[in-house]
Amino acid sequence: MSQFSFTAESDVLRKLSSIGDPLEKLDSYIDWSTFSPLLTGVFKADYRNGGRPHFDRLLMFKILILQRLYNISDDQTAIPDK
Repeated sequence: MSQFSFTAESDVLRKLSSIGDPLEKLDSYIDWSTFSPLLTGVFKADYRNGGRPHFDRLLMFKILILQRLYNISDDQTAIPDK
């Protein structure tokens, strides 16, 4: 049984980078900042009724792109409850 490490996540990310992480390649080809004004103009935030703050629009857009590229469902991209 392996032991928990505080650097486990950074080790995994470093290993992915060394073998050619496809997400890093995608990020190097696309200038995501060009989509921010468009996304802000399309989706207006309404905080009058309170509630949880919205997720970042650009992050949600990136998730939609990844879902389309890799044929991933919403359930597969959800963070599981602990």
